[in-house]
Amino acid sequence: MISDRKLEHLLICKNYDVGFKDKTTGFEDVELVHNALPEVDKNEIDLSTSVFGKKLDSPLFITAITGGHPKAKEINKQLAIVAEDNNIALGVGSQRAACEHPELEDTYSVVRQNAPDCLLIGNIGAPQLNLANKAVEILDADILAIHLNPLQESIQPEGDLDARGYFDLINEITGVVDIPVMAKETGCGISGETAKQLVDAGISYIDVEGAGGTSWAAVETYRSEDKYLGELFWDWGIPTAISTAEVVNSVNVPVISSGGIRSGLEAAKAIALGADSVGMALPFLKKSVSQEELNDFITKFNDSLRIAMFLVGANNIKELKNSKLVIHGKTREWLNERGFNTKIYSRR
Repeated sequence: MISDRKLEHLLICKNYDVGFKDKTTGFEDVELVHNALPEVDKNEIDLSTSVFGKKLDSPLFITAITGGHPKAKEINKQLAIVAEDNNIALGVGSQRAACEHPELEDTYSVVRQNAPDCLLIGNIGAPQLNLANKAVEILDADILAIHLNPLQESIQPEGDLDARGYFDLINEITGVVDIPVMAKETGCGISGETAKQLVDAGISYIDVEGAGGTSWAAVETYRSEDKYLGELFWDWGIPTAISTAEVVNSVNVPVISSGGIRSGLEAAKAIALGADSVGMALPFLKKSVSQEELNDFITKFNDSLRIAMFLVGANNIKELKNSKLVIHGKTREWLNERGFNTKIYSRR
């Protein structure tokens, strides 16, 4: 049943419109301040970053996509090869299916087989304490992600709607595995208050995965006979730019900005807001038909990120994080209403 659901999710994301209808990421409200005297050699701009001691050639993460169905094996293999070749991080989809059904393990273990040196991120749900170490073992993971998806569970026909005790479960998971643990949303974002709770529970890394990219309410709507709830909550969530700003200004742990980011320019804005790295999922799924398409997409991402850094005079990711930007529109209104000072970005 879980395996079939994974295949449905995969096919829906590849073949249907699962984007938000009216809500955006908010990055259109974020403007980097142009520097007409950058004093930088574009060809020497350094995109590299370090994550828990592992150096990556780009701050780009391929965030959780798939696994748990035999047809997902080839996709994970393709993604693993391209992540290894480009020295970027890769996350897999929820590993519950493989932990409970050993015949599906190779849909995940194929990743490490093809990416021996890649930074790999495992994936379980908060209630799956008993699966934590098994998930790490199957993937030989460097980081274990705990996905948070209350909206998806609410719309999913077979969803789990009892979220009591998640804080304690997350706290226990961070204590039983011997690698860093990440918390990640699945398209609705994370608020500053929730980020503080997660860090209190022992979380070492946060992927905000905000609204504006893939709507999992949309995905589950396609699977449901009754479309009412999915249609109603299709656009629910905290826009990615807002979630990124809230989290980086609330906690002192590394942050991934993801959810609707589609270019190096948007990535530059996210990093200027304070993110340490950025993540994408759906674009990689759609381009997983060939290594050539995947590599071309990564090259274009890195090139556009490098140009954005050149235009603000940033030699490296650290300098980009400290570059000036202006926030306006609905994003500024939201952050000001929530008590976050948007003026600090333009005063750097």
